[in-house]
Amino acid sequence: MNSDINPPTPAPLLRLTDSDRVCLGEALQALLAHGSILGLESGDGVLYAWSRQNFDWLREMAALIGLAVSMEHESRLIQAVPERPALTLNLRQDVTIVLLALWYEYDTQVRDHGAAQVTMTVEQLNQLLKEKLLPDLKSQPSAGRMLEILRQAQRFNLIRFEPTQPFQQSRIEVLKTLPRVIQFNEIAEWTRTADLHKNPSAALSAVGENGGEVEDVEP
Repeated sequence: MNSDINPPTPAPLLRLTDSDRVCLGEALQALLAHGSILGLESGDGVLYAWSRQNFDWLREMAALIGLAVSMEHESRLIQAVPERPALTLNLRQDVTIVLLALWYEYDTQVRDHGAAQVTMTVEQLNQLLKEKLLPDLKSQPSAGRMLEILRQAQRFNLIRFEPTQPFQQSRIEVLKTLPRVIQFNEIAEWTRTADLHKNPSAALSAVGENGGEVEDVEP
């Protein structure tokens, strides 16, 4: 019989039980969809426990699709950062500006004050945008647009956020996932990137939501 017509059945890539295969698939899907697995969140606790116990499998499989995976058990955190440009996100300028402001607040609170938890209100975020990133611009994101941006950041496990009334008093908790994917070694690097966004006509590029360099696609 011609072997080209009937090739031999390949061995399974991983000799896992059906249960482990399901868990591995769920873990990879979570990393692709959200960038991380937060074990302290009620919905992620079981998946985090499986991923920690089988971290070598998860890391090896993630590497095949271009993700570098790290684990910090003290924070119950497993995070993936893309190693291929195709996996990074194109961000609008206003999204990049808000993420830069959140990074600045996190870095200031942790570096200067030793904060273990970094929180702020939407009102404080808008004030920070005005003072640090938008001094030369007349407008900031509207309340509706800010809500969209914060929900996007929450979807990628960069913040915890629950909108309240009035919206300006809604609280934002900046998670340690954010500085892991928007990586500046010092505040001077942040300042150079921020300066690009003070002038909308500048060539814009910033570190992306899930790591790597991305370009803003809309001013």
